[in-house]
Amino acid sequence: MCGIIAVLNNPSASNLVKFGLHCLQHRGEEAVGISSSDSKNIYIVKKRGLVGDVITDEDCNKLPGSMAIGHVRYSTEGGPSGTNTQPLFAKLSLGPVAIAHNGHMAKCLDVRNKLEEEGSIFQTSSDTELVLHLMAKSKHIDFFNKLKEALQISSGAYSIVLLTNEGIILSRDKYGIRPLIIGKIGETIIAASESCVMDFFGAEIIRNVNPGEQIWLNDFDVNIKETESSICVFEHIYFARPDSILDGKSVYNSRIELGKMLAIENPVEADICVPVPDSGIEAAVGYSYQSGIPFSRGIIRMHYAGRTFIQPTQEIRNNKIKMKLSCVRSVINGKRVVVIDDSIVRGNTSKRIVSILKEAGAREVHFRISSPPIKFPCYYGINTPSMEELIASFSSIDEIKKVIGCNSLSYLSESGMKKALGISSYCDACFTGKYFI
Repeated sequence: MCGIIAVLNNPSASNLVKFGLHCLQHRGEEAVGISSSDSKNIYIVKKRGLVGDVITDEDCNKLPGSMAIGHVRYSTEGGPSGTNTQPLFAKLSLGPVAIAHNGHMAKCLDVRNKLEEEGSIFQTSSDTELVLHLMAKSKHIDFFNKLKEALQISSGAYSIVLLTNEGIILSRDKYGIRPLIIGKIGETIIAASESCVMDFFGAEIIRNVNPGEQIWLNDFDVNIKETESSICVFEHIYFARPDSILDGKSVYNSRIELGKMLAIENPVEADICVPVPDSGIEAAVGYSYQSGIPFSRGIIRMHYAGRTFIQPTQEIRNNKIKMKLSCVRSVINGKRVVVIDDSIVRGNTSKRIVSILKEAGAREVHFRISSPPIKFPCYYGINTPSMEELIASFSSIDEIKKVIGCNSLSYLSESGMKKALGISSYCDACFTGKYFI
C-alpha cells in the first residue's frame, strides 16, 4: 500500500500534492507528509492522521516552490511511529533530498545490519531510510546514479519519488509490482500511484513508469514504449480505487469480471446478492449480473471508520470492524443472502459480517470471495508478515466456513482469476507462494 505523488512546474505544487494525497487516502491512513523545493532549499511537513484532518493551508504556505512530493502511510517495514512518516529527509554531499516510497525493500534487514556494523546510524525503522544511507555511501557524483546504485543493492518491490533541488526522480522496480503513472496538465507534470489523481486534476495520462525504469520527471521521454509489468494482482482486487486505471487496465472492469467469473464457478441459490462495502461492490455487481440474483446494499459501511485491513494492529482492526459495518434489517430479514467480498485475510471482518447478518434475520448466509485463498505472506509492501495471520494458510475452506459461521463458502480459482483479469503477467505470490524476489 502507501500512496505517493510528485508535482513539477507549478507555483502551488505543495497544494496540488495535498489534494492529490486526498485521492490516495485509501492507500494509507496512518500519516501524511509533503516536501517541496524552491530549487534552493527543501521544506517538509509531516503529521500523523488523515490528510484533511492534519494538513492545513498554513502548512502548505510553509512549503514553497514549484516542485513537491507527498506520501500517505500504511506501515509495513517499520511500525506506525512518527519517525517513520514520509517523505524522509537527508543532507547528502551533493545537497538535500527527500524521498517517498511505496513498497518494500527485500534485503532490508541484511543490508541495514551491514551498514550499522560499518558505522551508519539509523533514525527510523523504515526500509526507506536504507535507500538514503546507500545513496550517501555511493561514489557516484550525481543524484540519479546514486539512487540507481542504492536500489540495485537493496532491491525489492517499489515505486519511489525522490525530490532534489535539481528536480524529481521517479523509479519503479524491475517487475513493476507497485504502480506509478505520469500525467500532465498544461506545463504541470504529475506522477502518482493511481490514475484517479489525474482524473481529479483533469490531467492527461501520459504513460506509466516502466518496470525497472528510472527517470528525471523534469526530462522524461513521452515517446518511450510502455512495457508489460507484473503488477500486484491485489491492486486490482482490493487496493486501488475502482475509478483508477493501472497499467492500462480498468480496476472497475477487473472487479466486475472477477464477480462474473465467481458466479460461473460458484453458483448458489439465494434471494439477494449483497456486497461487503466498499471493495466488494463491483464484484457483487458482476456476480448479480451473471447469476440473476438481485443486487442489494444490505450492509452499510460507516466511512469515517477507515479501511480495516490497513490498520497497524489487530486491536485497532477489531474495533474498526465493530464500528464500520451494520445491516439494513428490512433488506436482510428472512432472506437467503449471498455475500460477495474481495478476499478473506485474517477472517475477523467475515466473522463479524455473518454475525450481524444473522442478527438482522438472514435465513442463510453464503460467502463468495472474488479471489483465491490468501495463503502466503507478502514481502512487497502489504502488512501480512507471517502465515500465522493468514487464516487460509492453516485452515481448509470448510474450516474457515466454520470459523466465520456461514452456510457455505467458495473462492474464485486461480485460473478463473487469470481469465477474468485478462492480464498475462502479475504478482500473485500471496495465493501461490511464487515470489519474484
